[in-house]
Amino acid sequence: MNNTPEQHRRMSRSAATRGGHRAKSRTRRIMIGGGALAAAAAATVAVTVASASQYSGSAPGADHAVFVQGNELGGNTIHVFARGDDGTLNASGTYATGGKGGDQVDAPTDSLASQGSLVYDDASGMLLAVNAGSGTVTSFRVEGNRLTDRHVVSSGGTFPASIAVHGRVAYVMNAGGRGSVQGFEISGEGLRPLAGSHRSLGLNNKDVPLFSSSPGEVAFTPDGRDLIVTTKSANTVEVLPMRRNGLPSVAAPVVNRSAGAVPFAITFDATGKRMLVAEAAKSTVTTYKVRHDGTLKVLQKPLPNGQETLCWLERAGNHFYGGNTGNSTVTGYRMDRNGRLALTNDVGIAAASAHRAGGHDGNGELRRSVTVGRPRSTGRGRRTQAAFVAVPLTYR
Repeated sequence: MNNTPEQHRRMSRSAATRGGHRAKSRTRRIMIGGGALAAAAAATVAVTVASASQYSGSAPGADHAVFVQGNELGGNTIHVFARGDDGTLNASGTYATGGKGGDQVDAPTDSLASQGSLVYDDASGMLLAVNAGSGTVTSFRVEGNRLTDRHVVSSGGTFPASIAVHGRVAYVMNAGGRGSVQGFEISGEGLRPLAGSHRSLGLNNKDVPLFSSSPGEVAFTPDGRDLIVTTKSANTVEVLPMRRNGLPSVAAPVVNRSAGAVPFAITFDATGKRMLVAEAAKSTVTTYKVRHDGTLKVLQKPLPNGQETLCWLERAGNHFYGGNTGNSTVTGYRMDRNGRLALTNDVGIAAASAHRAGGHDGNGELRRSVTVGRPRSTGRGRRTQAAFVAVPLTYR
């Protein structure tokens, strides 16, 4: 459903009362940036990486896999790597998604301009990937280092760019046009659209959006009670309170003004009670509490990292890592037992260049890196290898 611009501008709307929380999701991903990886201080790339075992309960082994999405305009692919016990990667195969990659208008580095475009769901054993250029979403079943049982469905909108999963429900964020989220049931035959789940974000983008005005990420709160969307240049963090049946309990999102400009990526602390939002304009991170009515309470004001254009943010234990596209660095953060966020060092750089990535100490710093090709767009709509960058990987 579409909302009027006036409805979209209404700030901090009260949400209807909803049922209790859902079971804790086991969905996790190892990635910095949807549609892009934050290189270990070298560059950003138009691919996404997800790990099948970073947060899984199984013991580490050579059959653990890392998945990289190429986002090729002519035909999107997933590249699979086997991860050894020591973190080394070996290519295992490449799989076509059955859809096309996408390239947002004027995107300088990250073609999808989002976080969460490739998600591995440990509970169902499925890998979910957006096909932005086709308006579709692909699901694979993961069997060791192999992808099987491919299914492709419509995303319910234009230019899908981010995916969130909780329990047996997945939501896809469509960045094109007015922007929207569409819910799906995760079944044995892939994704099935959830009737009554579609909600408009009330934006005013073209079908292929400008990178700075497209929404940044969709994410569930860890308890599954709320679905969160960031809108970047609209400067809002929008909340959809959820019912037990996986449907939003409100007709339109609860719209909260962002504490920092250009909210992009979303993550949560280890307790699941604090939401952290990365803001690109001044490379800040704000800590929030999501209230029961969908409004947000600022727990810690925007924390600057001194870098340029913070876009992606991911958690590893009580540490967080953010990718800064403006000067190609990775920033480390640490949260104390009282929930106070701080930089891991005075300069705000956990990794300063690809040549120095890896080999950090055991105090929450990056420990390994893998080199992958950096694609770029060509005039013919293809992707060609242009350079190589180091991608940070954290593992058990």
